[in-house]
Amino acid sequence: MHYSLERPTKGHVEQICAVWVSGWHEAHADIVPRRLCELRTEDSFRDRALENLACTRIAVDGANVLGFCMVKGDELYQMYVSHVARGSGVAKALIGDAEIRVAANGYDLAWLACAVGNHRASRFYEKSGWVNLGRRVVNLDTSEGDFPLDVWLFEKHVVARDGS
Repeated sequence: MHYSLERPTKGHVEQICAVWVSGWHEAHADIVPRRLCELRTEDSFRDRALENLACTRIAVDGANVLGFCMVKGDELYQMYVSHVARGSGVAKALIGDAEIRVAANGYDLAWLACAVGNHRASRFYEKSGWVNLGRRVVNLDTSEGDFPLDVWLFEKHVVARDGS
């Protein structure tokens, strides 16, 4: 599969949203509280995609968004890959890019939160060199305010491209 990593434009938001909605509900519908699933509407994903466009990188094949990754400071905030791109190396490229971006933000330690029970994602993170530090409760931002969720906290030491 041919793809490139690029900065998204507002024209990519609908495709980012589609990948995010599908991937999030597939991974989380059976493991998070029902109320959180109800709050994670298509509009909520679209709004967050727009709000986080500047910290997002997409994998694209022509005009098709295959996946995306958002980095906020030292956090790998969100990462999803479309069904058609799974197993193609897109996820590996996106997480590698995220690690470089965290280092470029001036951090040597990156972190991410993974919903407890999302075994496919946790296996991928561990295979990518991330360390599961165990369970924590984080507050997710929703239209109703903070929503506490039990997550696995992962960390990884990262380095800038020049090796520093």
